[in-house]
Amino acid sequence: MAAALVFEEYEPDADCPCAGCARQRRELALGLAVCAGGHPAAHGARRALVLATVAGVALGAGAGAAPGAEVAAPATHPLQRTGATGALTGRDDPGPGTPQGQTGPLHGRPRPGPTASQAGVSAQTLRRSTRAEIINRAKLWVAAKVPYSMEKYWHDGYRQDCSGFVSMAWGLPGNEWTGTLDRYGTPIDRSELQPGDILLFHNPADPNKGSHVTIFGGWTDYTHTYYTAYEQARPHARKQATPMAYWTNSSRYVAFRYKGLSALPTSGGRGTPVAYPGDGSFGPGAANRYVTQLGRMLASRGGERFYRSGPGPRWGDADRTATRAFQRAQGWRGREADGLPGPHTWRLLVRGQGRDIPGAVRSSGTPDFPGRGWFRPGQSNPYVEQLGRQLVRRGFGAHYRTGPTPRWGEADRRNVEAFQRAQGWRGREADGYPGPETWRRLFR
Repeated sequence: MAAALVFEEYEPDADCPCAGCARQRRELALGLAVCAGGHPAAHGARRALVLATVAGVALGAGAGAAPGAEVAAPATHPLQRTGATGALTGRDDPGPGTPQGQTGPLHGRPRPGPTASQAGVSAQTLRRSTRAEIINRAKLWVAAKVPYSMEKYWHDGYRQDCSGFVSMAWGLPGNEWTGTLDRYGTPIDRSELQPGDILLFHNPADPNKGSHVTIFGGWTDYTHTYYTAYEQARPHARKQATPMAYWTNSSRYVAFRYKGLSALPTSGGRGTPVAYPGDGSFGPGAANRYVTQLGRMLASRGGERFYRSGPGPRWGDADRTATRAFQRAQGWRGREADGLPGPHTWRLLVRGQGRDIPGAVRSSGTPDFPGRGWFRPGQSNPYVEQLGRQLVRRGFGAHYRTGPTPRWGEADRRNVEAFQRAQGWRGREADGYPGPETWRRLFR
């Protein structure tokens, strides 16, 4: 018996000449779904055309196909699904249809708080959520395999489409859509993405063509070309490795960070972040829960590499180094970057604001150059060890007797000098101290 063909909606290419895309363009031209503002008659005509097409394929299979023979599909588009498993022929793009539900309250409930019709949404009015809470809420829908629908609502009141999924994970007061989600977030560079942030593409010319949003769950490897995406798409909520930023319209996706993000657990369950505990809570001899909280916040902002163990309640060199790195990432110098957190440093960390600590590997595979000051006599930090390990990988570790280690030494300088001379540099350009170009070429 011939295998039945299974088709799933996809966005047809505007210039694709294949019969499948041509048919899909004709169907889309009949109008949007009724719940998205289309005319009922047009929706009925579109539905009739789809049914007639599928019926024609089935009849053709029964009339002309030999038993056990496969039936040739009327279209050969690369996004066509065939077989009972729905496996893609030609690529891994799930090709989710993206009809857009509009803004609205949670199903069956009045809508409190800010509305999407406002020009902007204040972070102070939003529900506070940590990154872990956002991801855990997303996992609930994935585990339940919540079916995709722009017309139905899950038992928590959120619409079962991509924007309803993000509204749920972010804990928004109502159901948003791709045209309004940006008002609840702050745009960030893709290199700054962390779990709980989103990648959003809204097509204002035709929101039903390509608009989509995913939740960033973390990079799959050091190349930063794939990430773990949590998303609501046909047939149900899922978690899967996805190319940056998405299978289609990749360059048009924008990264956003939730305005109500909190890096700390809330106090008393009331949604108010822990206030700055005071200068006396940090520094040599300090041992308390605020030191642990500080370390965890710094680790989530790119400072995890400074900690060999912990973070823990006892103040140590790792806490000061990570704090200084975060302060310098904000452009502060001198006493403003002394490695001791003040109210401003604490506020940025609690709210998930400011710039992350540089040094994480970007999508190009090159970590950010941390600055010349980290590579000088007397310096001891993770950047020195990172540099040394890369020198060894590139074959320029001949001067190491032991190590590499976090402490800058003459062996580091001589190995860097050897690498610089291999680039054809001489004089001051090959002094053994890495600058931005040495760093870029070494990690390239």
